[in-house]
Amino acid sequence: MKIYVLDQFVPCGVEFAIQHADVVRWDDPRVKNWHEDADGLMVRVTPLTAEDFAKAKKLRVVAKQGVGVNLIDLAAAKAHGVIVCNTPGVNSEAVAEMGLALALAVTRRVAEFDRRIRSGEVVKRINFLGIELWEKTVGVIGMGNIGARIARKYHAAFNTKLLAYDPYAPDGHWPDIPHERVSSLDALLPRVDVLTIHTPLTPETRHLIGRRELGLMKETAVLVNVSRGEVVDEEALYEVLKSGHLFGAGLDVFKKEPPTTDNPLVSLPNVVATPHAAGGTREAQEKSSLVTAQQLVHVLNGGQPLNRVA
Repeated sequence: MKIYVLDQFVPCGVEFAIQHADVVRWDDPRVKNWHEDADGLMVRVTPLTAEDFAKAKKLRVVAKQGVGVNLIDLAAAKAHGVIVCNTPGVNSEAVAEMGLALALAVTRRVAEFDRRIRSGEVVKRINFLGIELWEKTVGVIGMGNIGARIARKYHAAFNTKLLAYDPYAPDGHWPDIPHERVSSLDALLPRVDVLTIHTPLTPETRHLIGRRELGLMKETAVLVNVSRGEVVDEEALYEVLKSGHLFGAGLDVFKKEPPTTDNPLVSLPNVVATPHAAGGTREAQEKSSLVTAQQLVHVLNGGQPLNRVA
């Protein structure tokens, strides 16, 4: 069987695949011809369209590193009998840590201070006061693997009051996490000092946080997004931040990635931006690479996928 690795993976996953199949890597000129004879694909960020699935006559399985599959046409994959699987939970710790890091970087103005000092400015700290997280109210949108982890971190480190919004989780979920469950965003947003977002991008969650929702938040509140860029209306967020309605935002994800200075959000001093790097730890990438390859080989050999999405 033949596996094409369309994106750069850390070595352990590729090495595992090589032990079980003929493998063509992303840096091999032959990779552009994957449609001709690929039985399986390993992908991270390469989009897969309906046209791709129509052309790939031998393709049986796509293994996606990470959780997000919004760049893969799942309906087309299903129509052509291609199994798509992902690796949820593998990088949950890394993403949760980044979410907390972004919140601290914004509330304590870490990145802003760093930029000002490096530019040669003499910073009078009394003019740039931060916000403490101790015993603040944190709203968590999406209490899955990542959201639940970050909720535990906030409570353990800062004794925060936790408000949880997740319409898909059953009642009585997260019994080990002291929290108040709310039934709507309108009940959540006006109360939070930090809003942290952990939801997949779906038709229902696109622009879940828009102009109206941002207007419900406190002027001193902070928004952190480590889920998907289009969950938040970027134009509305820019206008709200520029007007001073929110204290700041920590963003690891954007509508167009990687973010550049073309995005007006990165021009704002109260925004901390990272390039969709929340899962970018050595530990997470090694584990995720290996699990992606193991699942792909397992399914190609006739096994059932552990995490099938199509």
